[in-house]
Amino acid sequence: MNTTTELFFEAKYRAAADPWNFAHDPYELSRYRAILHALEPWRYGLAIEPGCSVGVLTEKLAAFCTHVEAFDLSTTAVERARIRCAHLPNVRIRHASLSNVLPRNADLYLFSEVGYYLTRDALRQHLENSIAQLAPGATLLACHWLGHSSDHILSGDEVHDILHELPGLHHDHAERHTDFRLDRWAKKGPR
Repeated sequence: MNTTTELFFEAKYRAAADPWNFAHDPYELSRYRAILHALEPWRYGLAIEPGCSVGVLTEKLAAFCTHVEAFDLSTTAVERARIRCAHLPNVRIRHASLSNVLPRNADLYLFSEVGYYLTRDALRQHLENSIAQLAPGATLLACHWLGHSSDHILSGDEVHDILHELPGLHHDHAERHTDFRLDRWAKKGPR
């Protein structure tokens, strides 16, 4: 089965409530802590989070942002994320794909655990389009697993290497953990 399709992800979420154990896995919780720590110095107006899954990180992100727009390819994941975040009036979760959502005027684009599902060309095109839509001075934070999976087209390192090649961003923070890589960029221009 093609691992980049809605059918693939929907099957995962219908088979298990939290197929990657985002709510309890030590790796995932460690990754969330690193992401939030990298965001801590600032507060953001609008954050965009693609691939929000069941909303575990979305719920945590809401504390740093005036508004969070999260989306996922799986309708089942979206339903679960909406339930998890129902108490947060500043969070909106919808069913959508990377190809039909751009972070228009967002102050934060949280690109976590999604880049390796795209081909190099599709990833580069998506990121170029997304960067163009970000507010001047916006933050783009990427975080990806460094392991190998037959579900992935690219490795986590390849995703971040492509990001490093793109114009219009200033790299201002990097972390390499045993299992994941985190990088933060600012869009060039006044904030």
